[in-house]
Amino acid sequence: MTQTSAPVRPVRASSRLYGILIGLSTLVVLLQGLWAGLFVVEGQDYRDGWVEVHARGADVAIGLALVATIVAVVKLRSRRDLVVGSAAFTVLLVLEAYLGGLIGDHSALTAVHFPLAMGLMGLAVWLPFRAARR
Repeated sequence: MTQTSAPVRPVRASSRLYGILIGLSTLVVLLQGLWAGLFVVEGQDYRDGWVEVHARGADVAIGLALVATIVAVVKLRSRRDLVVGSAAFTVLLVLEAYLGGLIGDHSALTAVHFPLAMGLMGLAVWLPFRAARR
């Protein structure tokens, strides 16, 4: 009795690169929540050092997401879910960073910034899982 198996498709380098980039961006988004928790204390001024770390983290997350989006558009264009999801992730990260920069002058924006951060976390988790699907 011979046993046949489905042909094994090699992992494409561009798909692996995309997974690495979006995974690193996801890690930074997760760390953003941790860093925010270190400086957002009710009734106290923000701790400037952690605010700076949080701001630089946003820059890194945006950069990684942008490169992942470019890889998705150029190399994975048949994966419309990844192209659209990555583009949305990048745009929302830019919006989130912009709003975050305004919070010092307009503290009411935290009512938008914090929930948007939770939505970004969901998208940041969904994208790597979606990328792993073939």
